[in-house]
Amino acid sequence: MVLPELLIVVAPGRWGVIAGPLADVRVHRVITQGDDPDRCVSMNPAPDSSDYYRHHGMMTDPGEEAALYADLPPGVGDLRGVVQGLLVHALWAQRYGLAVDESREQELQLRSVEDKLRKVRMLDSGPLKIPRPPERRLLGNCRDFSLMLCSMLRHQGVPARARCGFATYFQPDHFEDHWVSEYWRDGSGWRMVDAQLDALQRKSLGIKFDPLDVPSDQFLVGGKAWRLCRAGKADPDKFGINELHGLWFVRGNLIRDLASLNKVELLPWDSWGLIEGKDEDLSHSDTALLDEVADLTQQGDDGFRKVRSVYESSATLRVPPVIKSYSKTGVKMVEIGRL
Repeated sequence: MVLPELLIVVAPGRWGVIAGPLADVRVHRVITQGDDPDRCVSMNPAPDSSDYYRHHGMMTDPGEEAALYADLPPGVGDLRGVVQGLLVHALWAQRYGLAVDESREQELQLRSVEDKLRKVRMLDSGPLKIPRPPERRLLGNCRDFSLMLCSMLRHQGVPARARCGFATYFQPDHFEDHWVSEYWRDGSGWRMVDAQLDALQRKSLGIKFDPLDVPSDQFLVGGKAWRLCRAGKADPDKFGINELHGLWFVRGNLIRDLASLNKVELLPWDSWGLIEGKDEDLSHSDTALLDEVADLTQQGDDGFRKVRSVYESSATLRVPPVIKSYSKTGVKMVEIGRL
């Protein structure tokens, strides 16, 4: 069947999901109001991961706060510095002389970059490129550093994505729950960046590598961790954070990494589908599916199409409109919306 073509016009800086009667329409082009349609690119290019990750998803879109990005410096190194001047990691706050008031802990629940930037502006209305003192930085975690850097890079047309997994450099003989960013460099492919590691943290942790080029043996994506544990080559109880650890935790990061590769970068304590439940409750088909996901998420561009299709086709992997979110205040049902 040949589907009809459609020309969609959207407001600057916005994005949306085609649903309902338009779901069976092949999108020919999307243009921004005021653009020349003849200069717009097709929405149906060759399936290339770098093109896919060049554009925002729901979580990285700065939305109504996009004007704050107007004077950002180019280049991943400078942008990493901007992110570090806007955020302070909740677990490192005291090292920066910051006593975290309980009233500010709600900042950790902000999912989208748009919401984060709105709060950043409320804390300090100055240009983003001017570093804030710790008390006027947004409270966040590793996922937030990674997401913010991805957002800035995508806004500048640089392919970028967040990865969920485990870092080896926070504690000896331990794989710490962690997020990093990857960005595309022409000629050298995907390069991993830890936007959280500033000078203070690098000195405290004794980091010897360049955080703008994290070695693959220093950060394991969720799929690699899952495969190592499943093969008996790593102890699942060494994967996690604080008192939370085990194969169930690795399973959660595997699925969060898959979602992130599909541009749905949720909070580290958000849960849905196969993230839920005990290890012993998994069926053989569940385990086989997770093994497949673990392999696909490690294949790079070769597995890109299948990373997209396995996520979209599986109700137990795809982020639903309503998820569970676990925090120290309890479990809450959160409406994410149609993704």
